[in-house]
Formats: sequence, C-alpha cells, structure tokens
Amino acid sequence: MDEVYKFFETNKNAWNKNTDVHITSEFYDNENFINGKNSLKHIEIEMLGDIKGKSILHLQCHFGQDTISLARAGAVVTGIDFSDNAINKAKELVVKTKTDESTEFICSDLYDLKNNLDKKFDVVFTSYGVIGWLPDLKKWSEIISHFLKPGGKFVMVEFHQMLWMFDDDFNYFKYDYFNRGEVKETSEGSYADRNAPIKSDYVMWNHSLSDVINNLIKSGLEINSFEEYDYSVYDCFNKAVEYEQGRYRVKGIDVCFPMMFSVTALKK
Repeated sequence: MDEVYKFFETNKNAWNKNTDVHITSEFYDNENFINGKNSLKHIEIEMLGDIKGKSILHLQCHFGQDTISLARAGAVVTGIDFSDNAINKAKELVVKTKTDESTEFICSDLYDLKNNLDKKFDVVFTSYGVIGWLPDLKKWSEIISHFLKPGGKFVMVEFHQMLWMFDDDFNYFKYDYFNRGEVKETSEGSYADRNAPIKSDYVMWNHSLSDVINNLIKSGLEINSFEEYDYSVYDCFNKAVEYEQGRYRVKGIDVCFPMMFSVTALKK
C-alpha cells in the first residue's frame, strides 16, 4: 500500500470519529443551523460576493454546513470530503434543511476527484483547516484549476502557517514553517469539544504561503487578492480569547501575528 494512502486512511478514521462529536457539539450549533443559521463567516461572504445561480465546488466540506449555507445563498453546490461518515451526515443534513435540489455531496479523496466528478464550476471554494491534510499542493492546485471554468473564481480562507509552528499551548515554536515531510501526532478530544472521549492519530503537512501562492499560479490561476488577518474567526485554539465579537487572539501573546489568510484567483 502506498505510504501516503496509509496516511489518508489514518486521517479518514480520525475524521470519522470527529464527525460523530462535531454533529452534536455547541461549536457547530447544528440545531440552530438546521433552523436557518448561516455558518459562513464575514470574510468568505465578502470574498464570494453574489453567488445566486452560480455553480460552486466546495472542497473538504466536512459534514456540509458551509456547503448548505452556500446553497441557501442561491448557489448550486457540490461538496466533497474523504470522510464517508461526514458525507453521510451531510446527506442527512440536506434533507433536514430542504436544500436537496441545489446541493450534492460526494465522498472522495481530493486527489482522486477527477475519477468521481465530471463537471466544471463557476467557483471553487475551500476554507479553514484544509491544506494541512494534503501532502502535495501541486496536485491540489491542479485539481482546482481542472474543475474551474475559464474565468472561474477560486476562493480560499485558511488558518495561517504561523499558527501551526507553535505547540498546542502557544508557548514555543515546535514545527517547521516549511514542508519538511509529514507530522504525525496523537490527539485526545477535538477542537470542537476538547473533552470528547475520543483519541485519534493524525498525519499532517505544513505549507508555506509561497507554496500555496506559487502552485496556484503555476496551475494557470491569476491571483487577484491576498490578505492576512491578525485574528481567528473560530474559537478553536487553546488560550483563545474573544477581543471583539467573533474575533479571537491568543492570550498571553502581546504581539500581533497572522492567524488567517485569504486568497482569490481567476482561471485564465
């Protein structure tokens, strides 16, 4: 078995466990979501603009809240994720939210998506905690380019690489900024519920911003915007404190450092 495939199986098992915790967590607030709450944050809403009638491919969609939020905003959306448990929960969520006419979910490893999907899209969207699960951003960017129509738009919001250099409690630098190979860890609980009774092995990869930007460019995408943000829109890190509504920083670190970044690009 290919070594990277083994890593994906490890991560898939972890995300199958996470899904059972996340679907009922306060973090995801699924009950209010079903009743109409929008899961998208202000950054991606502004970046996406008016999406009524547009076709959107949502990469690494987890159990589909953001995918369904895009559909509620008027788009026709396809969400993909490699966790079969997450996709099954997403399909159940579509029924509960009555968005089945404009939302489709496909269980697929991102790198194998060409074998499972034969469409082109106006927009490819991905957000928050996605690229760290991918060993090769060249293949990632080629997938994005492949599924975009000419003139199509790529929208990405992601946690900044600076965050992944720290230990979990933000006391010291523990990991490389650049991709030096896989990072293997075992973790208890989940970012959505730190006390959840689960223990999982993970394999992740760190990617520099130059790795992200240059691979997108080499895949035929023209970068239109790049932004960095000195806060997180999610309370998902140890020592996070809310300094403004919906904006979090790390307690005890007095200097500002980037916690998220965003990219928009057009397919030439």
